[in-house]
Amino acid sequence: MTSAVATQFLPVVAAASATNDFLIVSIHDVAPYTQPIVGKIISALAQKGIHHCSLLVVPNYHHRGASMQDRQFVSWLRDLETGGHEIVIHGYYHQRSHAARETVREKFVTQFYTQGEGEFYDLGYDESLRRIKTARDEFQAAGLKPRGFVAPAWLLSSEGERAARDAEMEYTTRLRNVSDLRTGDIFPARSLVYSVRNAWRRATSLVWNTTLSHALKSKPLMRLSIHPPDYSYPVIWRQIVDFVSAMVPVRTPTTYQDWVAEQRRERGL
Repeated sequence: MTSAVATQFLPVVAAASATNDFLIVSIHDVAPYTQPIVGKIISALAQKGIHHCSLLVVPNYHHRGASMQDRQFVSWLRDLETGGHEIVIHGYYHQRSHAARETVREKFVTQFYTQGEGEFYDLGYDESLRRIKTARDEFQAAGLKPRGFVAPAWLLSSEGERAARDAEMEYTTRLRNVSDLRTGDIFPARSLVYSVRNAWRRATSLVWNTTLSHALKSKPLMRLSIHPPDYSYPVIWRQIVDFVSAMVPVRTPTTYQDWVAEQRRERGL
């Protein structure tokens, strides 16, 4: 990592925190295709006191076209970044082609669990590095400043993680932790997240997240991951709003990049 990048990577929100407990709300699958719903989500969260989110932006969502070539979308992202939201690289295509031969476990993970969206699940180093660097360069050319890389469905191979580090990404996240790619520190922090593809998944998500939120209540970092379809199901969205309403008074909302920077600052790094 260059010294210029290191100088720029400083805590903005977390440094001014009034509490040692934090909340990171991330919005996944941000792309021109999902912009209308994401805009509504951001506005609704702001009304509840969440003014800084980590926005996981897909460079070319399902091969529908390069996000950074959409001028209106890029202008919107720049305004959000200026306002304190964080732009995160989220895969490249957010889609994985089926392999010719897959084990039962691989089929479960890549088809049933992720519906073919585990792009970096078993992607090799060279291709991972190419995609992450390409995304980084596209974002930077558009005037954005991505610091983190998060793989779709949090499925990131060891080769993919090495590629993210070599592409000078500062951190990555998985379902159960946040990893500082520069220091090697791994911070346990499971995320609340929903699956809304059908009725039984929605019902299970509601029960599971209620239980999980109680179990994680004493943890210093709470993570809430929102996907655009969550907003379309009133019962799901109601629980998300309830979680946010309960956490904002006792936790400082921040972003991944600021939270990681704060951990470094506390360690004198």
